[in-house]
Amino acid sequence: MNEKPLKGITIVELGNLVAAPFAGKIFSEFGATVIKVEQPKTGDPLRNWRVMHDDTSVWWHVQSRNKKSITVNLREEEGQQIIRDLVAKSDVVLENFKPGTMERWNLGYEDLKRVNPSIVLTRISGYGQTGPYREKPGFGSVAEAMGGLRYLTGYPDRPPVRVGVAIGDMIAGLYAVVGTMFALRARDIHPEKLGQEVDVALYETVFSLLEGMLPEYDLTNIVRERTGSTLPGIAPSNTYLCRDGKYVVIGGNGDQIFKRLMIAIGRPDFAEKSEYSTNQGRADDVETIDEAIEAWTKQYTLEEVQQLLDEVSVPVGPIYSIADIMKDPHYIAREMLQKVELASGEQLTVPGIVPKLSRTPGTLDATGPRLGEHNDEIYEEFLNFTLEDYKQLKERGII
Repeated sequence: MNEKPLKGITIVELGNLVAAPFAGKIFSEFGATVIKVEQPKTGDPLRNWRVMHDDTSVWWHVQSRNKKSITVNLREEEGQQIIRDLVAKSDVVLENFKPGTMERWNLGYEDLKRVNPSIVLTRISGYGQTGPYREKPGFGSVAEAMGGLRYLTGYPDRPPVRVGVAIGDMIAGLYAVVGTMFALRARDIHPEKLGQEVDVALYETVFSLLEGMLPEYDLTNIVRERTGSTLPGIAPSNTYLCRDGKYVVIGGNGDQIFKRLMIAIGRPDFAEKSEYSTNQGRADDVETIDEAIEAWTKQYTLEEVQQLLDEVSVPVGPIYSIADIMKDPHYIAREMLQKVELASGEQLTVPGIVPKLSRTPGTLDATGPRLGEHNDEIYEEFLNFTLEDYKQLKERGII
């Protein structure tokens, strides 16, 4: 297999739980050596989150795949020196602690760049490294609320709800990957190969997804509200009930797509109606259009609706549970359902890799490591600690 694109890049992952480790997962899939630093004895709290199997979270085997786990007590000066030793031989440090924590540990950017001027320090926090809220603790759930996403999620007559995954944290992780790659590119073309800080605030990453809502409000005082399953101002695009009690999502909002959809559901009069020839005209009468579509979908099963609309090239799809995903032939063909082997020898299905590169694709080489599994490799081979140094640090609880 061809070399992975990030081969030769070493990343020290200091973060816990979701945001920074999600970024680290992506780096590790594409060839970076990701050294995950965990607290001795306890490790990353994610090891004990949600569904457990053999005393380890199943999520751990996705979030920490391909990484190397070492243990370091960051609260002790000797542990902090270990991090500086790692930084001297690394390209990136990933962290998601409360702002000021790294500085208290003498591991802030000013400290790290003295050790390695080329280091990129990527920092994820609730509110960023500056501003009046910088010292407030920040979780993804709060970021989703303050970033404006939860205000939009749900139905107008009910309280706001969360999206069913840790979307705020994972969006921040994606931005951390993007920002880090920008910083590495800038470093590589700088005459002195200087690194920099990458400051990712959870609430800002959520806010960045709000489409045109800010200028809409600024110009017209329009506040976009919760609209349930509909797509405001885009018509028709909704969820419709089928004869078998299942729901289907149909996107008929392109002008020509709309015409094909209307003909398919037996409403050629709507297809030719001048008021419906543009999106704005359809949006003004979306309830009438949605009623016509659902009157048609209720006559057919979900499978029949999909087949009929696939034949006329109208975007259509079912609302999948994870059980549905496991059986889908397209997921299988795209290698999005991959088998890995746990330490026990059991097979486990985990998500495949995104995105797909044609020449240097990412790979899934290992599941989440045991706590401290790579201590020997990193301390003795990478940092060249003597056996006696290693033994004493372990006895004192530094590693």
